[in-house]
Amino acid sequence: MIHNTDVVIIGAGPVGLFAIFECGMLKLKCHVFDALDRVGGQCAALYPEKPIYDIPAHPEISGADLSENLNRQALPFHPTFHLGEQVQSIEKLDLEGKHWRITGNKNTTVETKSIIIAAGVGAFGPNRPPLEGIEAFEGKSVHYYVNSRESYRGKHIVIAGGGDSAVDWALSLSELAASVAVVHRRPKFRAAPESEDRLKSLADQGIIDLVIPFQLSGLKGSNGRLSHVEVESLEGEKKELKADVLLPFFGLSMNLGPIAEWELGLSKHHISVDPATAATNRPGVYAIGDIATYPHKLKLILTGFAEAAQAAHAIRHFLYPEEIIHFEYSTTKGVPIAA
Repeated sequence: MIHNTDVVIIGAGPVGLFAIFECGMLKLKCHVFDALDRVGGQCAALYPEKPIYDIPAHPEISGADLSENLNRQALPFHPTFHLGEQVQSIEKLDLEGKHWRITGNKNTTVETKSIIIAAGVGAFGPNRPPLEGIEAFEGKSVHYYVNSRESYRGKHIVIAGGGDSAVDWALSLSELAASVAVVHRRPKFRAAPESEDRLKSLADQGIIDLVIPFQLSGLKGSNGRLSHVEVESLEGEKKELKADVLLPFFGLSMNLGPIAEWELGLSKHHISVDPATAATNRPGVYAIGDIATYPHKLKLILTGFAEAAQAAHAIRHFLYPEEIIHFEYSTTKGVPIAA
């Protein structure tokens, strides 16, 4: 079966979700692809419970709540989602760039008049520590993301890493865990100075155990359930840490995946666009959010929201150049009622 639509949006993170709304306000129907099995992108996958402070009108909002609100805002326009599916190819079917064929890795095919790439940093996944047999524990007692803070209550937790994610979650989970040990190979952390100060203060109080300078060396347990995490110093000193859960925070492995093969104007793994329209070097293809670049670009969610509006209006004009659009604010125009 071949689907037909006005716009295919690649990426269902916050910026991609808002692009659905902006396209809908201009009567453009959308199909949306995302390699993750849920909407929300990194906000939902990496920090669903972590507060975000720079969303207008929200002094504080979690990644999960932001994603949910944006999804609800898009639903009146009845987008079609293809989640858990990565776009493998885009094929131009005309000379003007108003007819494209999109194919996903599950063989979903959509013919569309235009494309918006809102793929964030591209395909991403956690950097896995090189521990023998770690696969048997993944998803049960080794986790690379914290989806539900409450599920760690009363657990013995070992956190590995020295960046913001490791430190922030150590501080947060120490409020409800039976114990929290932080393993890092050097005394200095790469987190915000205030957070590092709080971490060391809790360590001085005996609330958090700082295991430094050590690194992970092995796992003990059975049936996917940890009992201990083995660590080793640079001098060869070994320890065993009691553990129900291991949270390795060693950053993300990011790559553009198939996007790199689409003959777009790339600059340091980003897509160069016209800042006025979000248009790429290929007519009919637009890029917004973190994947898009232009001089003096600010990598903020709110910047991506503005780019979504610019791209939607540019697409409407590109597809219907003779049409006169009378600009209306949403307070005047209103939105459809979700079915």
